[in-house]
Amino acid sequence: MAKEKLELADMTVADLQAELASMETEYQQMKFDHAVKGIANPMELREMRRNIARIVTEGRKREIAVMTPEQLELRVQVADSPPSPEIKAFNSFTSK
Repeated sequence: MAKEKLELADMTVADLQAELASMETEYQQMKFDHAVKGIANPMELREMRRNIARIVTEGRKREIAVMTPEQLELRVQVADSPPSPEIKAFNSFTSK
């Protein structure tokens, strides 16, 4: 994987979720290949982990953006409160 910049701001939530699933699968395969036979550039593992983190961060940023001021206030105080319907769409980013 070359150093390509991910254009996350232009992606929809569904695109982000699909990209995240794809990258996590690819990362697991890369880890396995590296453990078994080694890969040409082990730094690709680090870059893949960072790209996964960027996608998760973008999802969380979007989740926070749709919260009401009351929800923003409560998110620090009550971690167990049920999410609103808008936030349920983003649960795949934070349910790990």
